[in-house]
Amino acid sequence: MDSRALRVAGPVILAVAAILTLLLGLSYGGGAAPLLAADPGDVVRWGLPIAKLLVNLSAAGLIGSLVVALFALKAGERPFDLALDVASVSAAILTIASGAVAYLTFLSIFNAQPSVGAEFGGQLGRFLVDTAPGQAWLITTIAAAVLTVLTFAVRGWLSTLIVAILALAALVPMATQGHSGDEANHNTAVVALLLHIVGAAVWLGGLVLLVIIRPALTRAQLADVLARYSSIALAAFAVVAVSGVARAYVGVVSWQYLLSPYGVLLFVKIGALVAIGLIAAWYRLRLIGRIREDAASRAFWGLILLELVFLGIASGAAAALARTPPPVDTSLPEAPTPAELLTGAPLPPELTPERWLVAWDIDLLWAFVVAFGLFFYLAGVWRMNRRGDRWPLYRTVLWVAGLLTLLWVTCGPVNAYQDYLFSMHMVGHMLLTMAIPMMLVFGAPVTLAARAIRKREDGTRGGREWILWAVHTPFARVVTHPLFAAAIFIGSLWAFYYTDLFRWSLYDHIGHEWMIAHFLISGYLFVQSLVGIDPVPLRYPYPFRLLTLIGVMAMHAFFGISIMMSSGLFVAEWFGAMGRTWGATPLEDQYTGGGIAWSIGEIPTLILAMTVAIQWSRSDERTQRRADRQADRSGEAELAEYNARLAALAERDARRG
Repeated sequence: MDSRALRVAGPVILAVAAILTLLLGLSYGGGAAPLLAADPGDVVRWGLPIAKLLVNLSAAGLIGSLVVALFALKAGERPFDLALDVASVSAAILTIASGAVAYLTFLSIFNAQPSVGAEFGGQLGRFLVDTAPGQAWLITTIAAAVLTVLTFAVRGWLSTLIVAILALAALVPMATQGHSGDEANHNTAVVALLLHIVGAAVWLGGLVLLVIIRPALTRAQLADVLARYSSIALAAFAVVAVSGVARAYVGVVSWQYLLSPYGVLLFVKIGALVAIGLIAAWYRLRLIGRIREDAASRAFWGLILLELVFLGIASGAAAALARTPPPVDTSLPEAPTPAELLTGAPLPPELTPERWLVAWDIDLLWAFVVAFGLFFYLAGVWRMNRRGDRWPLYRTVLWVAGLLTLLWVTCGPVNAYQDYLFSMHMVGHMLLTMAIPMMLVFGAPVTLAARAIRKREDGTRGGREWILWAVHTPFARVVTHPLFAAAIFIGSLWAFYYTDLFRWSLYDHIGHEWMIAHFLISGYLFVQSLVGIDPVPLRYPYPFRLLTLIGVMAMHAFFGISIMMSSGLFVAEWFGAMGRTWGATPLEDQYTGGGIAWSIGEIPTLILAMTVAIQWSRSDERTQRRADRQADRSGEAELAEYNARLAALAERDARRG
């Protein structure tokens, strides 16, 4: 097929396959069946899932176009501008579709009869402002409208990056509405759905963009863009596959339910994704390298069309699944316990020494962070060793240990018990801010990336270019400044626990994820400013580093003591109302948490102080060795000149005497 005809046919094929699959899935699974009471009508029952499908497809066009533009295209050239145009059109469709979803959701929930009267308008306004679904879709609609203007206006690297970050943030309200807060495992479902949406958007949207910009690329450019997109799509496929399994487990739970309508639709979606993975692997391994000579052009674009068909089937099946009742009741019990009301999960058994090893509560977001961090770091080490460069073994060991500790904190017993025990929360805090950053900093990831990732010569930006750009930005100069890093590190302790930020991290899973990211990053910046191997714009002399560290240690100890001396309970309506019958009382457990902050939290600080002292000593030794080598090269000319000057002064004093 001609590339210009493919530009039109590709998106049409995707949309037709998605809509047909959605309609068949709704008919089979009963997602659009009339309700026994307060039925909103055929228009709402069928229109709402179609509008949500358009939301998903347009969000994919927006996100995928921006990601491919940033990592595969060159700013200022026609393909880059065309990618932003596609993103702008996708954002406009997203605006209209999100508004339609908000309106149809209102009709579905309240069974309101549309009219032009003030009463109907007032009900709709209250729904958009006062209810969680209304607020989520109102935010999405407004964000999409803003993104429509921004994607049309921007054309540079930095502005496009900012717009891409805003576009990813706009997907968060959609994910929070994909699973009811009254259901069990709510947090797991929200994270899984958000990762699933982002991965699918990057994958699907990037593929559609390739079809659209094909006529604007030369054959050599096309081969490069395809190779870069295939790497992005591979990572997206991994995210979609794993998050999809986690999301499906929440709805299916047991193998016996796989033959239900929900399970059959799930099989259709999984089958389509597996077929797409096989097609992508085939053209990645066999065809992309032959595109430059046009040896496989027709077969390649035929596979692209087939991949679009399967992507449409997967998208339609996913939209149908969202409206199909799961085979098991995933809501909370009719008489939930206090722990289930607060956390959405039952109270875990008593924390015993054995539970420190076997208790797991997987946080998919951080599981992916750890997995990708291990993969890319080890791949970089392997590439350096393959070309004969040496990378110190201790750096690799520390990086792996740091990431595995991060996995243990975010997916292991600390995550399983931190909502119920303040002391466990404090264990996680101390590890996130001190122990884990110290291991990661000595892994020197920026230095490894600069040496291992291939430099691009065509003006585009890959991983190496974006990392080095980020390191040298004015923002990086501010956040890596020793005083700023120390102020954020120690100020965060007081600001987090003595304001409503702590309460937000308990009640809202987004706040919980922000808490982990903030503690980890603030600790990393502080350790990097003291003992980091990677280059930073400014690093103070060793005496000042030790003084800074001593000051931080004092403030850290005072923080722990203040918690131990506290007579009130932090977030009493949470820790004091959990209904826990085992372990220490909430106030005693909080006292233990303060002791952990004071004592155990100081151990990494002492290690840092010893490291700074050792580096100071070695720095003096290196300075002395340089001076000795200079003296050897010059025949101790400086010493001879110094002695001659002393002799002259002595002779002058003798004459005066």
